[in-house]
Amino acid sequence: MDDWTEIFFTYDDVEAGIVKGMLESEDIQVVIQSSKITPYPVNIGKMGEVRLLVRSADVKRAEEVMKAMQDNTKGMDDDN
Repeated sequence: MDDWTEIFFTYDDVEAGIVKGMLESEDIQVVIQSSKITPYPVNIGKMGEVRLLVRSADVKRAEEVMKAMQDNTKGMDDDN
């Protein structure tokens, strides 16, 4: 996986899935790496880490997509 770069880190599987789906909707290939053991949803230290990786060539575009999503989320918060 030398051609892959980590672009996002969380302890929340749902959040990771949302970001992954958003990036894939922009035709960016995403790999999720997780140290979680399926029957035991532990979120302690390294056992709870979820990392999203994209191809190194897609890092800049992925960061732009994630920034746009963050900006949209902030705008929604300002409306309330």
